[in-house]
Amino acid sequence: MVCTSRRKLLGQCSSAAAVALLGISGGVQAQPERKAASAELLRLWRQGGGALLIRHAATEAGLGDPAGFTLGQCRTQRNLSEAGRQASRAFGAWLQAQNFKPDAVLSSQWCRCQDTARLAFGQFEDWPALNSTFAGQGDPVAQQKALLARLRGLPQGRTEVWVTHQVIMTGLTGAYPSMGEGFLVDRQGRLLARAELAP
Repeated sequence: MVCTSRRKLLGQCSSAAAVALLGISGGVQAQPERKAASAELLRLWRQGGGALLIRHAATEAGLGDPAGFTLGQCRTQRNLSEAGRQASRAFGAWLQAQNFKPDAVLSSQWCRCQDTARLAFGQFEDWPALNSTFAGQGDPVAQQKALLARLRGLPQGRTEVWVTHQVIMTGLTGAYPSMGEGFLVDRQGRLLARAELAP
């Protein structure tokens, strides 16, 4: 389950780990295998801390955002689908059932990320470094530096959730996440595991 080689860092982790968080990417594995991968990722997270980056849950159809996108105005954005909302709630309930609460939940300022965080965890803090850099938005270099700086400053054992976008997760790890997929990374930004945590 732990992905340490460069090959695995580029997204070629074992099939037991390379499944989608929140159960919304098409059921890659049988449920017992997904549960086992979820339990193992959570074990690693409890044991060593680090950040769990989550690509926002499933959305309405589309790529990027509609013309006229405005930050802070959800009606102008591509938002979560009903399946994405349900999956976010299920993930939060699963973590509660495991008696686990992360030390902090940070989110991109995009509504689909905020809604994923809100439905799963109840409370979150906006962090612009997690904002999308798709199609020329944001500052990819500065944002990646901010992510790495925070990771390196995490105290031993601290657990954080970062709800963000594909471009941010790929930029940090070199791996491509599906909607709702989560990457557990250590304080150097190394991809340790990716797993479906919801039942």
